Amino acid sequence: MPEGHLIHRHARRQNEAIAGGVVRATSPQGRFDARPYDGRVLRGVEALGKHLLYWFEDAPPVHVHLGMRGLFLGPRDAGAPAPGGTRLRLSTDETAVDLIAPSRCEPLDEREVAALRGALGPDPLRPDADRDEAVRRLTGTRAPVGAAILDQGVWAGIGNAWRAELLFLAGLDPDATGVGADAAGRLWDAAVRHLALGRDAGQVVSDPDAPDERWVYKRDVCRRCGAPVRTWPLASRTAYACPVDQHLNAV
Repeated sequence: MPEGHLIHRHARRQNEAIAGGVVRATSPQGRFDARPYDGRVLRGVEALGKHLLYWFEDAPPVHVHLGMRGLFLGPRDAGAPAPGGTRLRLSTDETAVDLIAPSRCEPLDEREVAALRGALGPDPLRPDADRDEAVRRLTGTRAPVGAAILDQGVWAGIGNAWRAELLFLAGLDPDATGVGADAAGRLWDAAVRHLALGRDAGQVVSDPDAPDERWVYKRDVCRRCGAPVRTWPLASRTAYACPVDQHLNAV
């Protein structure tokens, strides 16, 4: 599933390419009623963790969640044909964006938008994210920190790759519980910095000096110290940690 850095990257690129003017909206697949949006102004594309909201003039917003199989093609030339599995195509005279196989593509009313916002924790890539609230939510959970930061109601946008790398950067073992404010703030600051790097690069970037490398994620040994990386199931995903550089009591 695409993590928050890629969702924000999609939002930024689509805002630059197709937002601000009238768009053509179609559903080549036929599984979304695009007629209420065809010929309307797309005011902007908003990223919320792993979710996107498309804001149109005089029409309800469209909520998109890519899920495990969803993807975007584009922005690309508007003359390129849309694949048959395209749920929604948004295009201008020059540019098209094709949405394929999302888990959600649906209009939302005001109540549903409010419920979506209310269900999500602070997003490290949003300028309106509240650091104090992020720390409060993380320190307020009894779950292991590696489970808590995958909970989108605690922090929005974090997936398994970022979990592994951010916890390494903060020196926290994924099984650590009772994380204090200092460690939570350290983890949040790492998320704010590195997810922005990932958004700009289009990939997980946990070391700016070696953007294609990972510290522990899907590695056999820690890239820093060479210790064998521990792996075990945590919150239905595989956790990765260095037994030397990450500690249960790093609070």
